[in-house]
Amino acid sequence: MGKLYLSVVIPSFNEMVNLRKGVLDRVERFLESRKIEYEVIIVDDGSTDGSIEFAEKFIKENPPFKLIKNPHLGKAGTVTTGMLAAEGQYVLFADMDQATPIEELDNLLPFVQKGFDVVIGSRSSKRKGAPWTRLLMAKGMIFLRTAIVGLSGISDTQCGFKLFTQEAARTLFSRIEKIHHGFHRVSGSSVSAGFDVELLYLARKLGYKIKEVPVEWLYVETRRVSPVKDSVEGLIDLFRIKISSISGKYK
Repeated sequence: MGKLYLSVVIPSFNEMVNLRKGVLDRVERFLESRKIEYEVIIVDDGSTDGSIEFAEKFIKENPPFKLIKNPHLGKAGTVTTGMLAAEGQYVLFADMDQATPIEELDNLLPFVQKGFDVVIGSRSSKRKGAPWTRLLMAKGMIFLRTAIVGLSGISDTQCGFKLFTQEAARTLFSRIEKIHHGFHRVSGSSVSAGFDVELLYLARKLGYKIKEVPVEWLYVETRRVSPVKDSVEGLIDLFRIKISSISGKYK
């Protein structure tokens, strides 16, 4: 095998519903059709619903797919583990539910090839099927992250479909891991809005070129999003990022 062109990192926490829908088959078919050297890193976040066994069986029949078993660290720790393990020239992280389908990679790749370091999918205002509570959370996050953190000019920080050059991925996620002194076990679902905001804020501070690209996105029902709980946690995260910035952690 030659030098890997692409790594795809997919976090997984109790994802049997999506796995049974054939999402890994969809990813495999698309990447094989592109005739590139690739790897897909599934990072399990301490699943207890059979996701690990399902992934292990799939991997036996699909060698470019790999599995990393994490303790339950939450999405930030899970994605960070996968991004630091990735060996591709370009590194994408994508959600298991494929709300943004893997095919949208074709819209992001041209921009890293043009010299951008970080290319992020953007759902903009077209969030098909999303309930009004999710739309309200999105609008509130845009206002608050600009007012508190000063991260402006990006309409959608939270889309779980982001592409990095290998150098940018290694630098950014190494810094994120160091800032948080590694990641620690959590209980229940942990999908913090602050993770994406902090990642992009750090990328800006380090001078990386960021491009936002519209992508298709379809709302997928999940019990992991709690409008009140997640909004409060997101607000706390924004103030934490602000304090970290003032204290010089992002220099």
